[in-house]
Amino acid sequence: MNNIKVLVVDDSVLMRRIISDMINETQGMEVIDTAKNGEELIAKLNNITPDVITLDVEMPKMDGIEVLKKLREKDLNTTVLMLSSLSKKGAEITMNCLELGAFDFISKPSGHISLDITTLKDELIEKIRTAGEKNKNLNLGETGSVRRKGIIRNRRISNDYGAVVIGASTGGPKAIHSIITALPGDIGAPVFVVQHMPEGFTKAFAERLNSNSKLQVVEASHNEEIEKNKVYVAPGGYHMEVDENNRIILNRNPTIWGVRPAVDKLFISASKIYNKKLISIVLTGMGKDGAQGTEAVKAEGGYTISEDKSTCTIYGMPKAAYETGSVDEVLPLHYIPDRLLALLQK
Repeated sequence: MNNIKVLVVDDSVLMRRIISDMINETQGMEVIDTAKNGEELIAKLNNITPDVITLDVEMPKMDGIEVLKKLREKDLNTTVLMLSSLSKKGAEITMNCLELGAFDFISKPSGHISLDITTLKDELIEKIRTAGEKNKNLNLGETGSVRRKGIIRNRRISNDYGAVVIGASTGGPKAIHSIITALPGDIGAPVFVVQHMPEGFTKAFAERLNSNSKLQVVEASHNEEIEKNKVYVAPGGYHMEVDENNRIILNRNPTIWGVRPAVDKLFISASKIYNKKLISIVLTGMGKDGAQGTEAVKAEGGYTISEDKSTCTIYGMPKAAYETGSVDEVLPLHYIPDRLLALLQK
């Protein structure tokens, strides 16, 4: 099998060397070139086409946003993995980059130039491998088929849904944005969202959603009272659950599937409170978080939806949920908002 070809972009010589060494030490991938800024990257793309670009978010001359706009114009078969600082500015630029089509991002743990990046080697390598495989599959046309009417296993539908839970990982920010911003300001239910995202980024994600949505969107707070027509985004680093007193519970219990917040934690908790009045949605993402939660929602009589492969950035979590046999309906992303409204308004 051909190696995944990577182009590393960072304005720090040290960071370029550290990242390149980690990639070149890994079987199945290689760094074919590096660039110190966005302008140099764009120039080099006239002669080479990498499978994956690792792109520093904050750079002089041309930041990540401008680079992605230029890449769109070139229409290359390349996926982009962002490296972002934990600063407020870095988080905001990262959200913009994800909306512009970046595959995913990795947070730099302690500043612009940091040897701590070596602690993120496993995550970096995993995401490069996944991005590279995604890129090759797209080139081969392996995108799945659109199920326009969805796969419906269970037509028994409640007339009084009281809450919605949504879980996602890779590709999730853009998918969640497309659903939440398509909903009206009065849906008669709260919405709880778990997006796999580290601390420091979920607040920017919630703020971006809020500025573009008719519903109020907030990063959830511990012991916050739950209100209808409000979207609660789980903070990075915390599991989010709901309790019988109509409040949100945040905790730092151990990770599940290596993540915190975990979709399963939210889904299982909400299923016990809302029972048959709960709608769950599993969107794009790596791994199988949300599968056990989907089973729990179905066991309590709730309605379960998973995203169709055709619109997933990564068909991992929705596939795992579907394979439990507990998914009521499989839908392409663009059909989910209307379906959700139809269920809530019955």
